[in-house]
Amino acid sequence: MSTVFKALSDPTRRRVLELLRERPMTAGELAAEFDVSKPTMSAHFTVLKDANLVDATKDGKSVIYRIKLSVLEDALLGFAAAFGLCSTSDTEKEETG
Repeated sequence: MSTVFKALSDPTRRRVLELLRERPMTAGELAAEFDVSKPTMSAHFTVLKDANLVDATKDGKSVIYRIKLSVLEDALLGFAAAFGLCSTSDTEKEETG
């Protein structure tokens, strides 16, 4: 869970996730949204991948990123449960639908 929260601690990475909620995007499309270097964006993508928050697939010369909402939801539910913000039965209801 700590890698997820490390990934979410940066505003650029949070914005990447917001953009990916709309649709999958290439690394180039995402980078065009920010005024930072490509190596810096690459580092952000690596942190998001390491936290398992995004999936990256190669399509020719492009890399397409997709958000993995289930991982984010699990992390947030775990965090809420750890601080007593929801009961275990609430998390089980979420998991079973």
